[in-house]
Amino acid sequence: MNSPTSKNSAPPNAGSSNLSQLWQALVAEADQIALGGGNEAIARQHKKGRLTARERIAKLLDPGAELLEFGQWSAWNMYAEYGGAPGAGVVCGVGLVAGRRHLIIANDATVKAGAFFPATAKKVLRAQRIAFQNRLPLIYLVDSAGVFLPLQEDVFPDEDDFGRIFRNNAVISAAGLGQTAAIMGNCVAGGGYLPVLCDKLLMTEGSGLYLAGPALVKSAIGQVVSSEELGGAQMHAQISGTIDYREPDDDACIKRLRSLAALGAADLPQPPAPFSRRAAQPAAVAGAEIYNLVGAARRDYEIRRVLECVVDRESFDEYKAEYGKTLVCGTARIGGFPVGIVANQHHSEKPAEGPIQFGGVIYVESAEKAARFVMNCNQDFLPLIFLQDVNGFMVGRDSEHAGIIKAGAKLVSAVSNSRVPKLTVLIGGSYGAGNYALCGKAFDPRLIYAWPSARCAVMGGEQAVNTLLDVTVAALERKGEKVDAEALAKIRDRVKADYEQATDPRHAAARGWVDRIIDPAATREELIAALEIVTRHAEPEAYRLGVFQV
Repeated sequence: MNSPTSKNSAPPNAGSSNLSQLWQALVAEADQIALGGGNEAIARQHKKGRLTARERIAKLLDPGAELLEFGQWSAWNMYAEYGGAPGAGVVCGVGLVAGRRHLIIANDATVKAGAFFPATAKKVLRAQRIAFQNRLPLIYLVDSAGVFLPLQEDVFPDEDDFGRIFRNNAVISAAGLGQTAAIMGNCVAGGGYLPVLCDKLLMTEGSGLYLAGPALVKSAIGQVVSSEELGGAQMHAQISGTIDYREPDDDACIKRLRSLAALGAADLPQPPAPFSRRAAQPAAVAGAEIYNLVGAARRDYEIRRVLECVVDRESFDEYKAEYGKTLVCGTARIGGFPVGIVANQHHSEKPAEGPIQFGGVIYVESAEKAARFVMNCNQDFLPLIFLQDVNGFMVGRDSEHAGIIKAGAKLVSAVSNSRVPKLTVLIGGSYGAGNYALCGKAFDPRLIYAWPSARCAVMGGEQAVNTLLDVTVAALERKGEKVDAEALAKIRDRVKADYEQATDPRHAAARGWVDRIIDPAATREELIAALEIVTRHAEPEAYRLGVFQV
């Protein structure tokens, strides 16, 4: 999908909540992000006789195929002092090329000449990881000026920076995953190692591949040399022997890429064992009904009704339905794929004994139930889907006495050691240790999605604002400043606005905590597409757990 839209989801009806309005606002903003550096930069790219990154991808994909794009919101509201970097200057996603799914990474030369910002490196590394975990061949469309020099110290040296990309090229190749690179513009300095470390290398006329460009060569050693003589396509085809195919232009290069991709076997119609897929049944309830079930502002709702919009009709078998009710666990099929589901219930529940338990909170019973369920799914090799709308774990004397930390640790251990693919969807809150226990980014979900209503932070907004307000006021008073009621109100408003921005799903996606922000009404279609990717490969190792506290 080229933008976070879905032709499979019905338009919101007049009775829809403002969750649909949130989504429509995101679609409009995503369309702007898709323009990269803007219309003038696109015109400059065309004047050079080159296509944009998105135009190249559209021609590379099979007719009618769409790109399942990851990281479109990367660098959102970041690097303002440098004019911004929409999409972090690179387009990444999975799409069909010659009948086979490929992970495609394309530099967007309309954004700072495709230079690598810190977020660019992080996005490319995430794309490589998705490819490696799911055994996807890669195609790189290279058109980059290299490291963005003003931020070089945050791009260049660390284990999760620019150099790690090239290390990954070597490791991915050694694992037998095909990598093809096409240089379709600039490929400068250390960035030159990426295409040369790939299995096959194409280059278009007018492109340049060199460790140092003509200006730097003149400055360093006094040698005057043209770009073409230094590192043009003809030189690398005839003299250095670095490239495998020299192509006259973008169109010819893309045609060659498709021809090479066709040499590989097309994707199998069925996933390999131990995964399976039966004929899909439609969901019991249309996806657009989610707009009426769940509001943009957090409120009570029945998660089982939401599941009726996502899973195949009459396929959900709930696990321990009468126990630990604030987490709903069960097996189901989604698009014919058998899966295990762990989802927060978001209305209060009365257990057989004890006080009412609040929706969105993980209690001892629900944590222990979910831990055992996760272990069962690993035994049966069922992909796990986590639907998060979690405030965190229950606190207080009674909860501590009951062993809430031990119960939470069991769930964290079961999730951490899972051998099956994990998919996570942030529906609403993703707060504190609840984010960890229900497979947040740190716990290796193969893919992680968010609704527009998602909020990711160490604690909920109201609690955080009160805490931050107290800290801010105390700091001012230590400086001898008097804080009256009017000043207090202004400080509260500022702190609240800052915190709300920091919990926005676009803020999370900008930093790579979320791969895609999705239309809630299209959650089913998104998960089916994800399952088609993550069931390509199963880790052969046995399911192992470490020490459990009892």
